[in-house]
Amino acid sequence: MKILICSDIHGSLFFTKKLQEIIKKEEPNKIIILGDLYYHGPRNPLTEEYNPMEVAKILNNLKENLIVIKGNCDAKVDEMISEFPMHEYYVMEINGKKIFFTHGHKWNKENQPEEKFDILVYGHFHTGFIEEENNKIFLNPGSISLPKNGTENSYAIITENEILLKNLNGKIIKKLDID
Repeated sequence: MKILICSDIHGSLFFTKKLQEIIKKEEPNKIIILGDLYYHGPRNPLTEEYNPMEVAKILNNLKENLIVIKGNCDAKVDEMISEFPMHEYYVMEINGKKIFFTHGHKWNKENQPEEKFDILVYGHFHTGFIEEENNKIFLNPGSISLPKNGTENSYAIITENEILLKNLNGKIIKKLDID
């Protein structure tokens, strides 16, 4: 099992096309987007080639392999142009590890969900990291289009035995073995 995780596209057609290239290269079994798909939000600048409708067309073509979490910038109208459901959160198990996926505005390292997990994966903060604390792993894939705090545009990969944080060229920023 190979899962590609990205977050915070914020309507960038340019970076959605980059995501398509990454998907072709990585060949994941599933793609999880941690929210904030179309709207740039009032605190963010317009993203490169801001075009939410074209972003929706590309994501709709990927719907068979997509799991999408609803972000704080995603609204009912966004769900109307999306041919896939947007979940509040999503839980899956890989190699005996329970993974909790969320956007991050509600649940994150500082405000953890009540549901038990081994790995908490969230976006929202636009800052990529992999951290371990109290026998739990916290992963933020960063933002594919609007990174903050001096981090690179990034995404993450989870397999049965490792977590990778990568930049858009595929260079590994950080790696954590989880077997």
